[in-house]
Amino acid sequence: MSVLDELRSLDPRDPGRWPFAARAAAVAVCFAVVAVGLIYFFVWTDRMPELQQRENQEQQLRNEFRAKHSKAINLAVYKQQLTDIEKSFGALLRQLPSKTEVPNLLVDISQTGLAAALEEKLFQPGQEVKKDFYAELPIHIQLTGSYHEFGAFVSGIAALPRIVTLHDIQITPVSKDKSAIYDQLQLDLTAKTYRYLDDDEVAAAEAEKRKADQAKRHGAGS
Repeated sequence: MSVLDELRSLDPRDPGRWPFAARAAAVAVCFAVVAVGLIYFFVWTDRMPELQQRENQEQQLRNEFRAKHSKAINLAVYKQQLTDIEKSFGALLRQLPSKTEVPNLLVDISQTGLAAALEEKLFQPGQEVKKDFYAELPIHIQLTGSYHEFGAFVSGIAALPRIVTLHDIQITPVSKDKSAIYDQLQLDLTAKTYRYLDDDEVAAAEAEKRKADQAKRHGAGS
């Protein structure tokens, strides 16, 4: 009788009558199934979160590697871009006057209004405001003239070799009489010009900032 025939002749309801080899094989199979089940429930499921964490870490490291690899490949491009930015920044910085050039720039702004045939009612420089590496000087200006003359003034400001920006622009008629022809208008605005801070001023500003930060930390600590 073949082995297959012997297996078919076994009575599953009476394993006690099975041959020793069949019983041993059945016990081995049951043991293997139980062992696999125990390993799955007590080992595999317990290590599953750790495995998932390791897989997430691996993916994160792969992403970091790709990002750093991409930066390394494009390092030369980034350096060139940085050089271009520094050149552009230097060109813009050269458009800012120094401390000694500001008076001449104020004269240029005033002369621009006069060249546009405007009557200057007010030209009042305000308090200088210091920023990171530059200072901002607001100038309150009041002019009278026509629309076309105002346009010539704005064009002249834009043509100056130094950076001057115009803010808070208001145009009102000079005459309050509604029946009058509004040929004459009044222009109120704030012109802002900028100058770069010299090394001593930058150092003093940084020292003042550090002093203020320390005082703030001491105040928070107390």
